[in-house]
Amino acid sequence: MDDVTERSNAHRKDGSVQAATATDAGAMRSVQRQVPFAGFAINGKFASQRITGVQRVGYELAMAFQRLFPEDTDLPLLLPVDAREEVDLPKAKTVGRRLKGALWEQFALPFATGGRTLLSLCNMGPLFARRQVVMMHDVAVYDLPENYSWKFRLWYRFAFSILKHSASHIVTVSEFSKKRIMARLGIDASRISVVWNGVDHFDRIAADQSILSRLNLQHDGYVLAVGNLSVGKNLARVLAAIEQLSERHDWKFVVVGGCDLRIFNPKAKAGYDLSKNIIAAGFVSDGELRALYENAACFVFPSLYEGFGLPPLEAMLCGCPVVVSREASLPEICGDAAVYCDARSVEDIADKVAQLMGDAALRDTWRARGRAHARHFRWERSARQLLDVLERQLGAGEAARPVRAPPVASRF
Repeated sequence: MDDVTERSNAHRKDGSVQAATATDAGAMRSVQRQVPFAGFAINGKFASQRITGVQRVGYELAMAFQRLFPEDTDLPLLLPVDAREEVDLPKAKTVGRRLKGALWEQFALPFATGGRTLLSLCNMGPLFARRQVVMMHDVAVYDLPENYSWKFRLWYRFAFSILKHSASHIVTVSEFSKKRIMARLGIDASRISVVWNGVDHFDRIAADQSILSRLNLQHDGYVLAVGNLSVGKNLARVLAAIEQLSERHDWKFVVVGGCDLRIFNPKAKAGYDLSKNIIAAGFVSDGELRALYENAACFVFPSLYEGFGLPPLEAMLCGCPVVVSREASLPEICGDAAVYCDARSVEDIADKVAQLMGDAALRDTWRARGRAHARHFRWERSARQLLDVLERQLGAGEAARPVRAPPVASRF
């Protein structure tokens, strides 16, 4: 949640977001005439934060939503003064020049909307905005409280207790998250809509193959994993499974992320060193991550808690076979395109990885299936789903649009 929960892109060392290609922009403009104007403004607080999973969604969904409308449409992206300069943000407007962070969002942003409906896409928004749609990615502050400081938990729980009443509508990223929001916040199902994320932003990233030589890696010769300090990422069991496999095989295991892997190993207190086959890659750029995905024999992601789960889809899009858990949103998002394991069984995690590593033909099968599956998750589709929700839930009185947008196609 925000920049504290490093959900899906916490393993990247830069927050760069690349502009859409001419092809992407042309494809989006081809539908503009079909989509009417609406009185919306977008909360751009994410532009001042490091681009992790939630901020990535905010950026990509905001840009795709804007591209649904003609270029001269008054649909501003409202930014704080400390927005990152390297992030390409069309239709951006800096407001509230004296405030930053949460103070900007709560006190400057509401006065800058000009009567428009505010779209807040990154869990939080001004608590007392008159017209606002909020995207809550998860309720991990309730489900995984140990991930957060007491101050962070207190603030988010207080904010959610207000937003559940003040927001015009709640949007979330999976049916799993919808059910958790209903359970934790007591919001009726009719006030929550699901809009899946996209993953096609990865098409715009050029692979940086230099990381392979830097880490001494060979194509199809290593297992890739993502690590951070979140309890939900289940890194302790991932490392235990890797240690088991290292005792029987000479495979390499690459873990990207900024945490100290030894703190997850129960033998660390006895001075135990991680297996020589484990490579701690640290933070990597988007380009380096793409190269790691493209060349890995498989990607292992036995997470215990995900509101959505972008990394498995990123891996699939890059042609990397994926091993995921059956927990939370992962079966919903990964469908029949992933190998499933028991997240709480070190032996089963190791067994599923060994099955893929030992069979090149099987890996090719899962590569093809994963690529086909990931292609369904496009930001244009997400933006159209969001627009459909806004029209359906807010109605013509608030949206004030002269014609009806084309219906959103089924997800598959």
